[in-house]
Amino acid sequence: MQSAKSIYEALDKAKYEVFLVGIDKEGRWLLEDAANYLLNAENPKLIALNRANAKPVTAITTEGGAELIALNPSTPPRRGSGNNDNRLGAIDVFFPITHGTYGEDGCLQGFLELLDAAYVGPGVLGSAVGMDKDVMKRLLRDAGLPIGRFFVTLRPRKASQRGGQAQGITEQGRSGNIEEFIKEVGFPIFVKPANLGSSVGISKAKDEDELRKAIEEAFLYDTKIILEEFIKGREIEVSVLGNENPEASLPGEVRSSHNFYSYEAKYIDEAGASYDIPARLSPEEISRVQGLACRAFQVLECFGMGRVDFFLRPTGEFVVNEINTLPGFTKISMYPKLWEATGVPYSELLERLIELALEKKREKDKLKRTFEP
Repeated sequence: MQSAKSIYEALDKAKYEVFLVGIDKEGRWLLEDAANYLLNAENPKLIALNRANAKPVTAITTEGGAELIALNPSTPPRRGSGNNDNRLGAIDVFFPITHGTYGEDGCLQGFLELLDAAYVGPGVLGSAVGMDKDVMKRLLRDAGLPIGRFFVTLRPRKASQRGGQAQGITEQGRSGNIEEFIKEVGFPIFVKPANLGSSVGISKAKDEDELRKAIEEAFLYDTKIILEEFIKGREIEVSVLGNENPEASLPGEVRSSHNFYSYEAKYIDEAGASYDIPARLSPEEISRVQGLACRAFQVLECFGMGRVDFFLRPTGEFVVNEINTLPGFTKISMYPKLWEATGVPYSELLERLIELALEKKREKDKLKRTFEP
């Protein structure tokens, strides 16, 4: 919501007619009043959609393309019905600022593909792969990119298999158990839900007791979890922009004052982290990490935008941690701040992202969509 607020304020209203659609926790689309669409907009702990006068809407495909349709509970619109009372306008491009499950994992992108709509950011595949830390790391590994050691396990089906006895797959693809992984990497160990973001459900375990609790916590959010070795090093982030020929921004560095870069450190605690933009790196290191960022972006089939996060070991090796396919987009978020430091101001960045979305749609429109033998 904070990202959407920043984007809305920066868009050129003389050029764009902007529809503000909020999605509530029940999945309903609500057309919001631009004058007061958020409650407690300046408080990250209390910020919320203002649903008091919001209008329920949906998007459908008509002969003219994707359209936003007002929902009348008594007479829902029929596909192509031509009910002008319900039609709010054609949508040229969707700008999804929907972090996490159902918004960043390919689900919303799949719906927009069914609408045959242009939209900002990666498609279904890139979004899904970027969300699944297990699949993402395997693809990066197989492409020869440097990653940390990890262990994946599914939620045990039997009570006797809970906790440290769960079977899983190590990063080399061999079967194993958690005890073997612990012996290999040692503590501390990070435990994460495989499909989630914003550091939700993540724990840093310092011993076996904390590890057991961390595993239970992670399984509350996903049926597949990932254990990662602790990598001692600097946290470096790079923003990527483009489609087939992506560009990388100058890198930035995150310095968390918390035990790790947690949800609270990212969004709640104003003193939770500090940033060096750009990061203090040598020209050779900057060039190397930019190349790795673009390579990871392409390997994971991403388009439009993404932020690639790294660890820089004391040895000078960069290790890819993950990609964020819809990164934070407030005016103080790393993705736009890194581009600003690179010479692309916030408003110009929005213009380029919208054009990249339209470019991708034009490319798809050239494909043959039917087959007649």
